[in-house]
Amino acid sequence: MTKPGRRQFLQTIAGLSALTVTPWAIAQSRQKLVKRIPGTNEDIPVVGMGSWGTFDVGSNARLREQRVAILQNFFKQGGGLIDSSPMYGSSEANIGYCLEETGSDTMFSATKVWVLGQERGIDQMNESASLWGVKRFDLMQIHNFLDWKTHLRTLRRWKEEGRVRYIGITTSHGRRTHDMAQVIANEPDLDFVQFTYNIADRDAERRLLPLAAEHGKAVIINRPFRRKQLINAVARSPLPDWAADIECDSWPQFLLKFIVSHPAITCAIPATSRVDHMIENMSACHGSLPDAAMRQEMIRYFETV
Repeated sequence: MTKPGRRQFLQTIAGLSALTVTPWAIAQSRQKLVKRIPGTNEDIPVVGMGSWGTFDVGSNARLREQRVAILQNFFKQGGGLIDSSPMYGSSEANIGYCLEETGSDTMFSATKVWVLGQERGIDQMNESASLWGVKRFDLMQIHNFLDWKTHLRTLRRWKEEGRVRYIGITTSHGRRTHDMAQVIANEPDLDFVQFTYNIADRDAERRLLPLAAEHGKAVIINRPFRRKQLINAVARSPLPDWAADIECDSWPQFLLKFIVSHPAITCAIPATSRVDHMIENMSACHGSLPDAAMRQEMIRYFETV
C-alpha cells in the first residue's frame, strides 16, 4: 500500500465515516472524538493546537493572515484547546488577533505563567488575557516549573474567585520527570498536567501517565511529532494496510491517534504553520482509535520503517 499524498487526503477528508467508540471512557460526538476532563462533566477534543514556533510572526501582515486561516480551519474541523505561553514571543498577540478575526464559541483557552515573583506573575497573566482578548482563561498553567510554588498559591486563589477555570503545570522534552511525578501525587488542586509523549518518546508510560490516571489529572501532550522529526523519519515509508482499520490516511494521523488513544491522555497539541497540515492533524480527531493490541502493533511497525 502506498501512502496517499496530502492532496488526496484533503480530497477525501469530507468523506470521513461516523465515529466508533473505543472500549475506554471516550465520549462520542457526531463530529469529533472528545475526552472528559477528570472529575467534571466537560469534554474537550482529543486534538488541540500548540503555538510554539508557529504563531511567533511579529506583526507581519501576510503571515498573520495565514495564521487566521489556520485558526479558521482548526475551528471548522472541530478544534477546541489552543495552548500558548508568554515564552513564545509574539504568539499570544497573534492568537488574539486571529481570534478577533475569526471568533469562536468552542475555544478552550490555555496559556502559562513564566516569570519569577508573585506580582510579576499576576501582571503577566493579566497581560496574556489582554493579548488574547479573553475575560478569563479556561486553563492557566505554570510553565516549566518556574517559581511554581509561588504561582500555585496565586492560581488557587484565582480559581476560587472564578478568574480561571482550571489550573495546571507543564514540562517538556522529558525534563523534570521526578518533579512532575511529585506534583501529580501531592498537589490535588492541579487539574491539568502537560508533558512530552509520542510514539518514540514513551518514558511517560512508566510513571507519569499511570500517576495522572490514579490522581485524576487531565493530561496535555506536547511535542507529538518532535517538531516534524518523527514525520520526516517516516515520510518516505508507506502506512501499513491495517492503518485503515483506525481510519488513518496519513502519518500525522497515525502518530496522533497513537498518542490520544492512551487512556490517561486527554489531548495532544501539535503546532503547524500550514492550513493543509492543520486539516490533516485535525483529522485524527475523527474516526476510530486503536486498542491496546493495535497500539503495540503501531510501535513495532514504526520502529521498522
